[in-house]
Amino acid sequence: MKILESEQAGRVKMDGRSVVMFSSNNYLGLASHPELKRKAIEALQNYGCGTASGPQTAGTTRLHDDLCKKVAEFTRCDAALVFNSCTSANVGLLASITTDKDVILSDQYNHASIIDGCRLSRAQTKVYAHNEMNELERLLKESQDRRLRVIITDGVFSMEGDLAPLDQLVDLGRKYDAVVVVDDCHGTGVLGSEGRGTPEHFGLEDQIDIQTSTFGKAAGAAAGGYVAGRKELIDYLYNRARSFIYTNALPPSVAATALAALEVIEGHPELRESLFENTRYFSQRILRLGYQVVDNETPILPTMIGDETLAIKMSNKLFDEGVFIKGFTYPSVPLGKARLRAQISAAHSKEDLDYSIEAFRKVGEELRVIT
Repeated sequence: MKILESEQAGRVKMDGRSVVMFSSNNYLGLASHPELKRKAIEALQNYGCGTASGPQTAGTTRLHDDLCKKVAEFTRCDAALVFNSCTSANVGLLASITTDKDVILSDQYNHASIIDGCRLSRAQTKVYAHNEMNELERLLKESQDRRLRVIITDGVFSMEGDLAPLDQLVDLGRKYDAVVVVDDCHGTGVLGSEGRGTPEHFGLEDQIDIQTSTFGKAAGAAAGGYVAGRKELIDYLYNRARSFIYTNALPPSVAATALAALEVIEGHPELRESLFENTRYFSQRILRLGYQVVDNETPILPTMIGDETLAIKMSNKLFDEGVFIKGFTYPSVPLGKARLRAQISAAHSKEDLDYSIEAFRKVGEELRVIT
């Protein structure tokens, strides 16, 4: 385990040395944003370190209530409920709204929290091949006898960096009377003209039945997640979602940070512009070196290595050169598809990117990944 010894940024101190950070979800650089820090300190002074109670008992502050309202406004939904994480949100949602009379249709590449939520629900789970809409439609046809059909997908898939075809998913949901749920953890703050994620990117904000996401990635907060949707759903989850009821509420400082982050996301589109400018710059130069990079619309850039041992060796050698990028192997990715996953940030300077590109060239040639 590498030890981070500084605030999260484009370049960090880790294990006693300065390295360019490519393994963080800090897409907009908000983890060290001065306004977020100020709000966190203010909340600590006013509310202390923690709530010491569950949200239904004595753990809900004005900050928590304001955050729920802000999330509803941000997602263009009727209401929202804040959980300790998006993992808690996904698990609580799926376990609460389904019974053994229902079916959940889940994308093959969905996040582990969705997989765990499916397992902890009593519903039958059917997994469709990644973004294969023909297979999803076949499974929907086979599931018409079920009380409730739930289609659930990541908006942005974290290992591939590609998008779910939300327009097609919405069409299938309407055609087969299915609820469409989108986990937008890697899209929130990143995609859409105002940073509202994949629903905004596709122009479908008012047509996604349920949205889940996190404050711990582009929003830069320490933790926290949410479910957003119709008021009736949120009222139901407030009284039934065990992962919401039986845990302490978010620390007030985190709620304050998340509130500030959503305001910064809305008010500073130049952060997204810098993010995608950096993404294009890095992607084009890595491709010129001869690497195979998955082409997509997000700042997640998987550099395909294939061999598992080689991917880990390359990750270690890049760290020795001052670049921290994780190698991902099975079971995080399919066998034979090991990769280095670069996550670009608006916090990266051109000097950081150029430094890293040179390190990729040196290590790639040394290990004969490129010639």
